Amino acid sequence: MNWWLDACKTPSAEARLQAAERQLQLTKPTGSLSELENVAIQLASLQNTPRPNIDKPWITIFAGDHGVMEENISAYPQAVTRQMLQNFTGGGACISVIAKEYNAKLQVIDCGSVGDAYEYAGVERHCIIPGTANFAKQPAMTEAQCAEAMLLGAKSVEQAVASGASIYVAGEMGIGNTCSASAVACFLLNEPAEQLTGVGTGIREEQLNHKKNVINQALALHQQYVGQDTFKALCAVGGLEVAAMVGAYIRCAQLGLPMVVDGFITTASALVAVRLNPAVREWMLFGHQSAEYGHQRLLQELNANPLLKLNLRLGEGSGAGAALGIIKLACSLHNNMATFAEAAVTGEKV
Repeated sequence: MNWWLDACKTPSAEARLQAAERQLQLTKPTGSLSELENVAIQLASLQNTPRPNIDKPWITIFAGDHGVMEENISAYPQAVTRQMLQNFTGGGACISVIAKEYNAKLQVIDCGSVGDAYEYAGVERHCIIPGTANFAKQPAMTEAQCAEAMLLGAKSVEQAVASGASIYVAGEMGIGNTCSASAVACFLLNEPAEQLTGVGTGIREEQLNHKKNVINQALALHQQYVGQDTFKALCAVGGLEVAAMVGAYIRCAQLGLPMVVDGFITTASALVAVRLNPAVREWMLFGHQSAEYGHQRLLQELNANPLLKLNLRLGEGSGAGAALGIIKLACSLHNNMATFAEAAVTGEKV
């Protein structure tokens, strides 16, 4: 039943060594390309090849609505979640443009949005429930619903692997989901909402204080149920899309597909995944440090060094998508720069 506890693939120590040795032979001072070198070496280990590439990126957007919206914690109405689903597949969203730029597959999965049944071209509708329950009053999801959402993420990764994807990006859409992610992070880090809660979609200070109060009350409400159980924390205050990304991250590591983690909400999912199955951490690259309050704290907990710091706070996988350009460049430099021998350049220091 608990497939997420199954073993993960082991990165290749041999490929890492070969890639590191190649970096020493390239026509540049040792270590002068810093993180570009590190990314190429890490990816070589994860892809089990001394010549890594990300020629076939796969991006999945997971969407879901949140019952805690009843508490007035967002600047935008809940209807925006579904409206954005059409924008993703219509090519008008930020992540849609990014996917086109890097010739990535863009998959859009509705895990559970509010509203009547619909058919949007390109949107995969798997309405587990029409949005989570209001976690200020009751658990957001039953354990069965949470497990079902995690399985959606796992199946997405299985599709990506079957298609020959070289790297995986999970993004999210769900009005109110920074509130959910903050609550999850609070449980996992045993810290109050004041340490991990930001403006999300851009709420005013008064509304931000209210959002923090809602989260702190929810933490107290569910403390006895959750205890120290990571999965129960996800059930109590998580979101369907948050749970789906947890499942996706774990399945990536189990099947050996490198992943790029995006911003605050996805990093909360990443932390859940690592708490459930610690070996998942080795398979993660981190795209950026967002402007969302609390993201830096989550990155610190995961001992993560993000590739970019552009003060983004859009979500939908945009920061990880932007980082694909850096990762692609790192691979190109690693694979195509001349060695000292090839360029007839003396590599010995005097």
